[in-house]
Amino acid sequence: MGVTFYNLSSAAGIKKLDEYLLSRSYISGYQASKDDLAVHAALAKPPSSEYVNASRWYHHIEALLRISGVSGDGCGVTVEGAAPLVEDAMANLSIADTKATAADEDDSDDDVDLFGEETEEEKKASEERAAAVKASGKKKESGKSSVLLDVKPWDDETDMKKLEEAVKSIKMEGLLWGACKLVPVGYGIKKLQIMMTIVDDLVSVDDLVEDYLTAEPCSEYIQSCDIVAFNKI
Repeated sequence: MGVTFYNLSSAAGIKKLDEYLLSRSYISGYQASKDDLAVHAALAKPPSSEYVNASRWYHHIEALLRISGVSGDGCGVTVEGAAPLVEDAMANLSIADTKATAADEDDSDDDVDLFGEETEEEKKASEERAAAVKASGKKKESGKSSVLLDVKPWDDETDMKKLEEAVKSIKMEGLLWGACKLVPVGYGIKKLQIMMTIVDDLVSVDDLVEDYLTAEPCSEYIQSCDIVAFNKI
């Protein structure tokens, strides 16, 4: 069933969006979808920090767009007073999808010609690069990122101390847990907001969430995780 929002350029419209997102991570369903993109496109600027839920959601969608994009179809959303903007955004998304598919097809055609024999000049250049790397004896330093996570419990009866212990019990190379705090989300429920620093080549945030944080034994306390902010260091 579709969702309708009214005049997201006004304080009243943002307040309604903020109230709607109080108990939801996304506009519809349990993953980011085109519904989120539609509402995101209808906002002229990020919601101010006084609208905690709307601001959290907005920056999460921004992070997803930078990292991996959004592919879910959603249930259909209407934003009154911003229809042309939303329609243009969705049209651009469809065009982008079409171009990406065409580019993939072009790449697959080009692959046939990529593995021809090396010329003498190419072979010599390759050998020189390999020798230079060996001589330096240095590995390129991997990049790092700072990530802010929202970790949500199952309900108001979840032991948040044990939830925090479960999160910090996850140890892996390239992962360093930082400061954390409990943030009220309503109805007596609190979420854990925690910082972490990762080495990009060693830690995948998606794998960390799917294979550890929302898998057993952590799933006894954790219902879901959202990326609030993702910044390169």
